[in-house]
Amino acid sequence: MLPEFSAVTRGNGKIIISWTNPYPVVSQISIQRSKDSTKGFASIISVPDPTAQQNGFVDSKAPDPKFFYRLFIVLDGGKYVFTRSRRAYWDTVRIPVAGNANRPPAENAKQRVVISEKVSPRQAEEIKEKLQTAATSQKPEPEKFFIVKKYDGVLIQIPANSFKRFRDSIVTRTRDTIAFSSVDTIVLKPFVPREIYKPSRYVFTERDGNVTILVPDAENRNYSIKFFTDNNTPLFEIGKVKESPLLIDKVNFLQAGWYKFELYEDGKLKEKHKLYVPKDF
Repeated sequence: MLPEFSAVTRGNGKIIISWTNPYPVVSQISIQRSKDSTKGFASIISVPDPTAQQNGFVDSKAPDPKFFYRLFIVLDGGKYVFTRSRRAYWDTVRIPVAGNANRPPAENAKQRVVISEKVSPRQAEEIKEKLQTAATSQKPEPEKFFIVKKYDGVLIQIPANSFKRFRDSIVTRTRDTIAFSSVDTIVLKPFVPREIYKPSRYVFTERDGNVTILVPDAENRNYSIKFFTDNNTPLFEIGKVKESPLLIDKVNFLQAGWYKFELYEDGKLKEKHKLYVPKDF
């Protein structure tokens, strides 16, 4: 649930931002300002006590009363949300001045009037709310889109109302990571599993660095094996494994490092794997 906030101006270049905090745990609340309702936002202050239930700030350096404002809220665990953007409005009722019925609404809105004492505060608030709703409905906010990038290329663009479904799909169906590189740009980082080496049960390195070939029924079957360097250069081969286990001295591998091998049975590839010869020479 996003907190509702208000942005009110009383003239003199001052904008009053206020809100009620609905979150039990909040680590940061920053007020952001922009000329546009969807982009270009920049933080102007982080409030000293973000946990206060009732909070606010007076922007006394607003360059233009038509600026948009929003709240950037950091929650427990590093999660964060943005409120909807809102433009500041006058705290008194504004009505068209007599004789200016043909004047555009934007010009009429600059005229300020004082409410009669006969009008109750509740009625005044209802009038202000109706006028504000009518003014904002004339210019609906453009739909917000998120740009999804993978590596250095743009993958897709998704509307803001579809972002939650996209995020949940990535989290629940893959092990990929999504991260914001800016307010409206998401970087998709594919999961790259670490290679876990599992030694062969037929050809493996002993503790002393020598290599053992252990194949079943070597006397009655026709086994052969080829060894290669890590860059696939042929090293040596054994045309017939006559006994099992068969010990190969590590000096045959010239130096420490990874080596590949191909084990054949009756001319058919039985296993293609690799082994590591340690530095103890």
